[in-house]
Amino acid sequence: MLEEKTIEWVKEGEFGYCLTVDQTLIPFEYKKIKINSVEDMYSAIKTMIVRGAPAIGIAGAHGCSLAAMELKDDDNFIEKLFKKFDYINSSRPTAVNLSWAIKSQSDIVEKNKDKSPREIIDKLIENAIRLENEDIKINKKIGEFGASLVPKGAGILTHCNAGALATVGYGTALGVIRSAFKNDDTIKVFADETRPRGQGAKITTYELLRDNIPVTLITDGMCSYFMKKGMINFVVTGADRIASNGDSANKIGTSTIAIAANYYNIPFYIAAPKSTIDMSINSGDDIVIELRDENEVKIVNGKPICPDGVNIINPSFDVTDNRLIKGIITEYGVFKPDELKKIFS
Repeated sequence: MLEEKTIEWVKEGEFGYCLTVDQTLIPFEYKKIKINSVEDMYSAIKTMIVRGAPAIGIAGAHGCSLAAMELKDDDNFIEKLFKKFDYINSSRPTAVNLSWAIKSQSDIVEKNKDKSPREIIDKLIENAIRLENEDIKINKKIGEFGASLVPKGAGILTHCNAGALATVGYGTALGVIRSAFKNDDTIKVFADETRPRGQGAKITTYELLRDNIPVTLITDGMCSYFMKKGMINFVVTGADRIASNGDSANKIGTSTIAIAANYYNIPFYIAAPKSTIDMSINSGDDIVIELRDENEVKIVNGKPICPDGVNIINPSFDVTDNRLIKGIITEYGVFKPDELKKIFS
């Protein structure tokens, strides 16, 4: 497992900076980069240097600290700071963890607005580090609850990457797999490549191989083949936003897998922290789906794979209907999609 944090605040000088893994380089290079400005943090989230809903949330929290640092001598500190918070929040519209973290930082500002800018900066950094440290603890709890659901010797399918690199550490869906493997090293993992950006092929296989967990890479369209053969009998993925009724947005292709799993009577689970649940929306119809550049589909290894002029639509996420989800694994336990309100009561 990646023993070090994939994103963290480093205290240095007057305040410090954010240090994060550049995920666009995985699996060919493992490199950490410094993020010293709010503009660089916005870009890192937008371009998927930082990706994965929990990691995006922590990046947003640290981005708020960076914004405050830049404005520390401004006469309109509070007013301009909230505008910077809105700017960070606009970088990725689907992952609710981002707005959750920024709200947490906004609350810190509101509670301390009578203090000096430098005191507020210290409070923001302190809160962001708290969220950062809690993320790993939350993921390990998710892993423990999820592992209890995995049958002995299971063939587990996961889609995209919901591992240590998508969080501060350990992971959500891969946290379940990691914990399950500790209990039973006969489990086998199948990872979808996850077109068009290939997070499963590049990142999930990278993490599992580092953990010496057996993994087989398959294309996104192969899942029903292996399900029919009985080689896959458990599915777990992460999520970027979960509606109050349990509808779950995750990387494009997730809904297809859930439909296939439902057909073959294979349990399909979502693993995600409480911060991914958005109780303010009634269903997946209310989730904003990010549309990304068509070149992600069109260009592979620097070369086009389709004729010029062809129409391309590139949604980054889809929504899995709650009736297809066996359960949602959180740090508070496993809940049916229509039971999520119990977590907030």
